Amino acid sequence: MITPGTRGDVAPMAGLGGRLQTLGFDVAIAADAAYAPLVISAGCEHRELPGDVSHLVSPAEPGKKSTGADLRRYMRELGDYMDLAATGTLAAAEAGADVILANTIAPYAYDVAEALGIPALGAHLQPTEPSAAYPPVVLGTARSLGPVGNKLLGSLISAGKAPYDAPSARIRQVLGLDKKSRATAERHRRKANLPILHGISPTIFPRPADWRSGLTMTGYWWPEAQPGWQPPAELLEFLADGPAPVFMGFGSSAALDADFMLDVAQRAGVRAVLQGVRGVSGADAIGIGAVPHEWLFPQMAAVVHHAGAGTAAAGLRAGVPTVGVPIYTDQPFWAARIASLGAGPQPVPYKEVTTERLAAAITQASTTPAYAARARQLAASLATEDGTPPVVAALRAAGKQV
Repeated sequence: MITPGTRGDVAPMAGLGGRLQTLGFDVAIAADAAYAPLVISAGCEHRELPGDVSHLVSPAEPGKKSTGADLRRYMRELGDYMDLAATGTLAAAEAGADVILANTIAPYAYDVAEALGIPALGAHLQPTEPSAAYPPVVLGTARSLGPVGNKLLGSLISAGKAPYDAPSARIRQVLGLDKKSRATAERHRRKANLPILHGISPTIFPRPADWRSGLTMTGYWWPEAQPGWQPPAELLEFLADGPAPVFMGFGSSAALDADFMLDVAQRAGVRAVLQGVRGVSGADAIGIGAVPHEWLFPQMAAVVHHAGAGTAAAGLRAGVPTVGVPIYTDQPFWAARIASLGAGPQPVPYKEVTTERLAAAITQASTTPAYAARARQLAASLATEDGTPPVVAALRAAGKQV
């Protein structure tokens, strides 16, 4: 599995890898060094991708838009990270692989697979195929342009420049492959109807009618439970010492600082669990480090987060209302999906967030019975789904090609 990106990109794949291990597959996951414990705890082999993506996901201050200079710097640094990830992908595959599963931002994995003469399958957490059903997720907007506009813009962006174009071209040159752009290679894969597995629940996002047959909606891939993990005593005491609190956390982005979140909680009149915050401990708020979402979220009155694919899925699985504060790429898409399904109020975009506006959304989410009821209903549906069997079938089919 080739999984460059943040913890939210790696955790679902590690969960899937752990399940595949129990079914007799040998799974190695290429990921940043910071996520080695996550991979190993799932029972998989970790193969390191050089580079660190965490410093790339801190946006501008709350309520402010990124400048042109900010975006240019971000794209340059992202390109550098992708180049390192491409080098690591080649080394990881050369260490031994029969089949490659590549996430959304690892198209160079297909070039490596071509050189090694092994099959490669997509394993995506976001819908990236050009479609009439949604606008391109890379735009960082959930605003639909209509069926024709969505499909046209999606096709144009797919054919345009991307941060992984240069790494893909370099890897092809290093491996002695013929010149072929990333966009051209993707177009050929579409024409060949090569498989892409999507770790997405059709309950949350129905399969688009215009998808080609090779695109599969498997259901979510849940992160592996951490064996032997025990919650901190201070957190247990906090949870037992009053009404259900509201979770606020922004994953790798650390988008909102402690003072901002504390002000929001006070304005909303709620107790709060603040992830990624140190030194906060009291009757009304507590700061925590990494705590498994599957344990923590069901005990919350509501969850507030950036609506990345993995965190959004965890909130829906827990059956509690969600307030999305999307920042970029696919986050606005998932935040809008949650609201459209009735599991929370309208998102508060990060570039428009204020303490007053976020506090009002939290109040709405935690005091509206319809949101809680709908969230529980969706959680019950997700509990009956299993995203592993379609992956097993695809791997077995791919194995026959070797």
